Amino acid sequence: AAAPAAPPAAAPAPASPPEDDGRFTYIESPMVGTFYSKPNPESDAFVKAGDRVNSDMTVCIIEAMKVFNEIPAGCSGTVVAVLVENEEPVDVGKRLFKIDTQS
Repeated sequence: AAAPAAPPAAAPAPASPPEDDGRFTYIESPMVGTFYSKPNPESDAFVKAGDRVNSDMTVCIIEAMKVFNEIPAGCSGTVVAVLVENEEPVDVGKRLFKIDTQS
């Protein structure tokens, strides 16, 4: 009988960037589509850097196949950065917003 194989060595976890001590989270696109930062061309953006959000607040719209999907924050905190431009095409998992969850 062959000896059982040794378990593979666990790879060391990648180090977090120094500024990211777990306080930041990202709102990611749940679908492929076009990112809209505001409800219509004449309106202000749903959110901008420095704004506070809560989990059920709409932060943007992603249009997919002529359906306009309101995207909720899904977390609470302060918007640190908007990572995409208005009307930019996005893919599933594309980071849209950086949120400081400890502020």
